Amino acid sequence: MGKKLILSGVQPTGNLHIGNYLGAIRNWVEDQEKYDNFFCVVDLHAITVPHNPATLATDTYTIAALYLACGIDLNYSTIFVQSHIAAHSELTWLLNCITPLNWLTDMIQFKEKAVKQGENVGTGLLDYPVLMAADILLYDADKVPVGEDQKQHLELTRDIAIRFNHQFGGGETILKLPEPLIKKEGARVMSLTDGTSKMSKSDPSELSRINLLDPPDAITKKIKRCKTDSVKGLEFDNPERPECHNLLTLYGLFSDKTKQDVTTECQEMGWGQFKPLLTETIIEALKPIQTKYKEVMDEQGYLESVLSEGRQKAGAIAHQTLAKVKTALGYSLPI
Repeated sequence: MGKKLILSGVQPTGNLHIGNYLGAIRNWVEDQEKYDNFFCVVDLHAITVPHNPATLATDTYTIAALYLACGIDLNYSTIFVQSHIAAHSELTWLLNCITPLNWLTDMIQFKEKAVKQGENVGTGLLDYPVLMAADILLYDADKVPVGEDQKQHLELTRDIAIRFNHQFGGGETILKLPEPLIKKEGARVMSLTDGTSKMSKSDPSELSRINLLDPPDAITKKIKRCKTDSVKGLEFDNPERPECHNLLTLYGLFSDKTKQDVTTECQEMGWGQFKPLLTETIIEALKPIQTKYKEVMDEQGYLESVLSEGRQKAGAIAHQTLAKVKTALGYSLPI
């Protein structure tokens, strides 16, 4: 019996931050030997909100390079760009035609983001869960690493697959039902400016996040200016002190220390002692990633070859699934 297949991806909208790394990519790296992994840069998703066309391609290559820099191993994993495989867009259209509209309008993230965009909200923002479903279903993914905030979208993916199989499968399973792969530790890294909000690339304040490529002086500045409180001593799990909990969690994750070890070490500290410790720990932890990223980007043609090989391998699987779906729907396939 072969390895289970994992599918996941990140949008190329701005630099990856430590929340992306700790909540997703580090877990991918730690577990990659167990699975057959497909990691894509989901650039089609990037245009569901206003974006900068001048930087989209560059940002896409940056994310792919950071995958490699963070430790994604091509012996176990395939890296590719979503838009390089036309099957993603085509399957999305086919699945659109069987997905009830109310399933999409009920999505929590659509409701939240639509409020921010007002009358200018695009159809793509409403429809991107179907594109996400197409991404997953094209590869017969067994498991999809997701945070709690994406769990509803994976449930929608399963609902779409069940509906398609029931209507067009003729008793056979055309589309495999994926399962969520959720690792709770470090799954929700919070903003440096508001310990009750998740760290986000879309936050207008650069001070709210630490990017993986931030130089030491930028990291120092952000930690120095991050939100804290005036309570003496440091502690986890106090709902009145969300920033304290978040910063201690970051220290534990980057230092590979247990919650108990962090508590013992830091409970008597003040912020003036703890912030430099956290700063140094994060800078040292990110140094190997930043060094490897520079090596990848300096080796001309290497990244293009990685993505070309990824497109061929992923594309072969995707187009096979697409052909099964089109056949089930009654289409004639090109000879």
